[in-house]
Amino acid sequence: MILRYPAYLFDIDGTLLDSAADICGAQSDVLAALGCPPVSFEFLRSYIGRELRAVFGELLPNLSAAEMDKLSEQYSLNYRGRRHAHTRLYPGVSEALAKLSGRKSTATTKSTAGTRMVLEHFGLLQYFDHIQGSDGIPCKPAPDVVLAAIGGLGATPDECLMIGDSPADMEAGRRAGVKICAVRYGYGDPAEVAKWRPDHWISDLRELAAP
Repeated sequence: MILRYPAYLFDIDGTLLDSAADICGAQSDVLAALGCPPVSFEFLRSYIGRELRAVFGELLPNLSAAEMDKLSEQYSLNYRGRRHAHTRLYPGVSEALAKLSGRKSTATTKSTAGTRMVLEHFGLLQYFDHIQGSDGIPCKPAPDVVLAAIGGLGATPDECLMIGDSPADMEAGRRAGVKICAVRYGYGDPAEVAKWRPDHWISDLRELAAP
């Protein structure tokens, strides 16, 4: 299968990187510092790819906006402090990105600066023409970050394929008017992902450019 598109938009966590241990660990540290009862890894993992406020808002619904901002800042410090020690590339990611023709951008809930840092850490930055995070714009499942990535590449929606692992990725792609490709690994509930009727399903990113 060869999925040839002029442009590709990639989610990061659960699509390129198996980063749940570091993300959920940083969140758990924040919650523990507030004296919250322990929360399961599975619960926290189910929120990966959504705005950080979603998980904190679910567990701490009475926080003010200012308090939520402080939690988000502390999470960022905790996450960076972990230095991606328990994060790994999914199999075939580097090979796929190296071989895949077409322009490439990220379309992630991470900040643009944070995305650039993690891609550089894992040797992936060289493969991207544009880095797009959710800085000051609504996070997925809103289409804003996908539309911003399209604009950053100088592309049009009909030229693009969005690749992700979650229902939020699929919804954002659909709402932005691009084709969508779901990975069978990652953190999203496959049944919820399937509700968006992805145009393609893959089990390995190398399938994008396989002969």
